[in-house]
Amino acid sequence: MLTWKIGRGATMIAAIMLGAATSPAQSDYDLLIRNGRVIDGTGSNWFYADVAVRDGKIAAIGDLAGSTATETIDAGRAVVAPGFIDVHTHADGGLHRQPLAENFTRNGVTTIVTGNCGGSEIDVKGYFDRLDAEGVALNVSTLIGHNSILRSAKGDKAGALDEAQWEKARGIARKAMEEGAVGMSTGLIYVPGKYSDTAEIIELQKVVAEFGGIYATHMRNEASGILEAIDEAIEVAEATGSRVQISHFKMPRLAEAKMGGSDVSLARVYEARARGIEVWVDQYPYTASSTNIGVLFPDWVQADGGDEAKKKLQQPETRKRYIEEMRQSHEVANQRKDMAYAQIASTRAYPEFNGLNLKEVAQVLKLRAEKGNDVDWRSLPREQWPAVTMDDQFEVIADIYIKGGAGMVYHTMDESQVENIMRSPLVGVASDSGVRAFGEGVPHPRGYGTNARVLGRYVRERKIITLEDAIRKMTSMPATAFRFRDRGLLREGLVADIVIFDPEKVTDNATFEDPHHYATGFKAVLVNGVPVVTDDEVTGKLPGKTIRWKR
Repeated sequence: MLTWKIGRGATMIAAIMLGAATSPAQSDYDLLIRNGRVIDGTGSNWFYADVAVRDGKIAAIGDLAGSTATETIDAGRAVVAPGFIDVHTHADGGLHRQPLAENFTRNGVTTIVTGNCGGSEIDVKGYFDRLDAEGVALNVSTLIGHNSILRSAKGDKAGALDEAQWEKARGIARKAMEEGAVGMSTGLIYVPGKYSDTAEIIELQKVVAEFGGIYATHMRNEASGILEAIDEAIEVAEATGSRVQISHFKMPRLAEAKMGGSDVSLARVYEARARGIEVWVDQYPYTASSTNIGVLFPDWVQADGGDEAKKKLQQPETRKRYIEEMRQSHEVANQRKDMAYAQIASTRAYPEFNGLNLKEVAQVLKLRAEKGNDVDWRSLPREQWPAVTMDDQFEVIADIYIKGGAGMVYHTMDESQVENIMRSPLVGVASDSGVRAFGEGVPHPRGYGTNARVLGRYVRERKIITLEDAIRKMTSMPATAFRFRDRGLLREGLVADIVIFDPEKVTDNATFEDPHHYATGFKAVLVNGVPVVTDDEVTGKLPGKTIRWKR
């Protein structure tokens, strides 16, 4: 008998009995979960039942008191639910380096969709084949990225596709869908997709739509132009007959002040669905976003590609133009007094500054200029740090970009809007995270805590949504949107992706200041019937499979 401990030192009555009384040949099932509070993923109320697994599938649900199994888990009245499906990730190549994907599995995630925000692997078959050969802890599906298609067809710059480039772009999209991509993603604030017009996106999505693929979009604008961006996403879906998934739906303060909050933006989604357009939405439960530093630039800076952008920023005339347009954008249009809302997650230029905001970086660099590079800035009280101008901060942004760029965390939202969006029945839960390298940089905590944060903070503490609805938003809702028909519910015959957790203990432990902490409270996480997490620790097993999507 093996007793599992849950959370930080707390214990729960639970055991695994490893088939001492019966041999595998005599057992009814491979695995039997007893005494669980089953939440089946539909949003319906929980009920007591046993869950049996055979050959990686759910074999039975109900009173299985007379049944035997090779392995038995006593859930001890913990919640037994479908494994969580995260449809907005950037795991991609990270799974090759870290196949255990601990930040996902320790958070209850058993299936992911990668290739989001317009960036993906181009060789979908090669990507899937390699994952299957190497092994991976969870199940993996991918989108084909619009930006990746464009880079292959024409390079990393602005400009319309010519006839030959169009043929290549359509060919890439078609091949990806034939090889099992689940749809196409766009990242319309990133190069080169930000220079594409709606017509181009529609033409490429038409290829994807032939296979029934979804359109997943990081919209062109998530601030003051959010309504127009939602309209564009809906237009693409309507013109191509596709489903559309609007990624990481949010309402920044600047947009909230202009239009009155997320009720207005959500209304656009409801109106589209009322017209028969299948629109889905996902959200991460935090008041900050995260992306690269280049999104701060005026569009023209990167229009000729990254190398040319660096050259422009080093030329006096174009540097002057850059500074002036940054003033107009950040000081005038957005009325910012500093760039403290933008925090560095990781940068090759100044790794010692990971975790500082851009104002602080400008202050430290000024300190170094005044007192020498050896100045012990960490020990100086902040009030002794020198004053800096907005121009000083714009110069730092350009300098960091020239020296290799940076991943950023942008603190732009209010909690009230996060909660209001979460209440919507159309909004699911997704992390927008890659595979985290534990201890590296100061990344957004969403990579470690998204699902546990919803269950702990917003269900248990804030009571924004019910436990049953939270699980629906993590399971059957994303499965329906992406047409994963074999998972997302606890049903006989479906894949045995299962989580067992204590709803009173499940906790996200990652913070913006100290993000490298795994979620806790998960008694077990099963992928295809195999435990990948027990008592908040990974087992080291790699039972995940690639999902080669077909209509």
